[in-house]
Amino acid sequence: MKEKPSKSYLYEHVARIGKSLSSPKRLELVELLAQGEKSVETLAAQAGIDMRLTSAHLKALREARLVETRREGKYVHYRLSGPDVSQLWVSLRDVAEEHLVEFRLALAQMVSDPDSLCSESRESLLQKARQGEVFVIDVRPPSEYNAGHLPFARSMPLAELEKRLADLPSDRTIVAYCRGPFCLMSDEAVKILRARGFTASKITDGVNEWIASGLPIET
Repeated sequence: MKEKPSKSYLYEHVARIGKSLSSPKRLELVELLAQGEKSVETLAAQAGIDMRLTSAHLKALREARLVETRREGKYVHYRLSGPDVSQLWVSLRDVAEEHLVEFRLALAQMVSDPDSLCSESRESLLQKARQGEVFVIDVRPPSEYNAGHLPFARSMPLAELEKRLADLPSDRTIVAYCRGPFCLMSDEAVKILRARGFTASKITDGVNEWIASGLPIET
């Protein structure tokens, strides 16, 4: 009769997930992949590390079955193995925010202008966007927008924003968002818009925070 696995054996496998996420850069790669499938080259550029180190981190995540790959010619594309992986990242960050004072202070300091934060709740923002009372823009790259975005959001990549100001309404508040609380693209977007005379604010949510709250996204 086959021997039953011990509790230690089970804990060991759960620990594999924790070990694979024990690197700050691996967490950053998970957050980037939560925005959609990306090549190794794109991940290396966005995370600011070289290709070899990126590949090593991705190998560790793949061994824990947190990411999957797809080959297209000479390029290898990575994606999260399931939406639960991105929600695990959100949950980890929420626990850090709840229990680590240092984390909360650092997160607060990242917001260069606290007055730029939108005061609307998620549900209120969704309702106002649906009714056309606010204009929501997604300032991430187009590929990330196409993978999933907030309802009623318009794709307005940060790199194109100044060239597309004419596409924005001047009679409504513009609300920008990007990848989540650690992402600064929405801060830069608000600065640009306010300097051009627009009424603008930002939310710290990204798509994954929206999903974690049980709210819909669009693709």
